[in-house]
Amino acid sequence: MFKSRQYRVKAAEYGQLVKSSADVEESQKYQDLEDRFVALANNERSLADAYHDAVHVDESDRTRGEVLAAEEEQVLRCLGAAIIMQWNSLPTSLQREIFDTAGSVGKLWETAALRGQIARFLHKHKNESGGVPLKDTAGDARSGAAALLRWDNEGGAVRDGLPM
Repeated sequence: MFKSRQYRVKAAEYGQLVKSSADVEESQKYQDLEDRFVALANNERSLADAYHDAVHVDESDRTRGEVLAAEEEQVLRCLGAAIIMQWNSLPTSLQREIFDTAGSVGKLWETAALRGQIARFLHKHKNESGGVPLKDTAGDARSGAAALLRWDNEGGAVRDGLPM
């Protein structure tokens, strides 16, 4: 790809041909080519300046963005930890909804792997969270059984003894 300097060199070459040409028609052709290369040189220079301004972010803005990203990551970690600490006290339907949402946050081709990781984590820590276990009423048992069956069918459940 040509750079601004290279376009200007070509424009200068055609400028010399304009001066040395005896034919008016040929001279006009060289003049048009010289004008075209000058315009290309100017455009290339403008694009390069715009690219430099757009890509090179001020260092203070970059640092501010990194601080904001770190703060957001900390907030998300705290929220995630709070959910895990209360996991056993959450209704099964809410657990399922949180699991489904968390499992779909990643890239599409990583969804199954992410869901497996989340399921293994929840299975491993299900009794460590300090949450209050759900009461075993008939309605809860039916909805819990349905949710667990759906979880099993979608590959979310991890049986004891399987490698993690």
